[in-house]
Amino acid sequence: MRLVCLDLEGVLVPEIWIAFSESAGIPELRRTTRDEPDYDKLMRFRLDLLEKNHLRLADIQRVISGMDPLPGAIEFTRVVRERTQLVILSDTFEQFAMPLMAKLSYPTLFCNSLITTPDGAVTGYKLRQQNGKREAVKAFKSINMQVFAAGDSFNDLAMIREADGGCLFRAPDSIRKDCADIPCVDGFDELLAKIEEFLGT
Repeated sequence: MRLVCLDLEGVLVPEIWIAFSESAGIPELRRTTRDEPDYDKLMRFRLDLLEKNHLRLADIQRVISGMDPLPGAIEFTRVVRERTQLVILSDTFEQFAMPLMAKLSYPTLFCNSLITTPDGAVTGYKLRQQNGKREAVKAFKSINMQVFAAGDSFNDLAMIREADGGCLFRAPDSIRKDCADIPCVDGFDELLAKIEEFLGT
């Protein structure tokens, strides 16, 4: 049996932290996993900025409530789910993702969790698992699933390389250059073609 695993932000939905950065007027929050390969370093940087600017979870969720999937993503996910099973492997947080999952008709999502105080201050985060994307792909393979994986950032490279097939999707030039061994596509039609080739359809 074959399975498709996709990253979320930058692939199916806009980057949440970039959208929040623009709304809050804090350019430093634009930094994402496309820019910083060390996820813990990136999150500690973000949490520090939230604390310094007295921002709460509700402030971020208000921005997310006005966001939509990227153009073409809803139809793309519908077609993929007609062909095979789809799992979203993301380093986002369940407190962020659910409104966007609703707009994508609730595909399966594995992600992380935020730690908050009763008044909504974000004080930390809890990983579902270290190297969660790669470990999920390994686990699927251990039950004889053949896995195709795609994403756009440093934190997607391990799952793509662990998968039986895969590609980068709209990755920045820096990642394309460093990872010339991984093919890269830039549109949902191209990504669907890669998936269908993998599925043998």
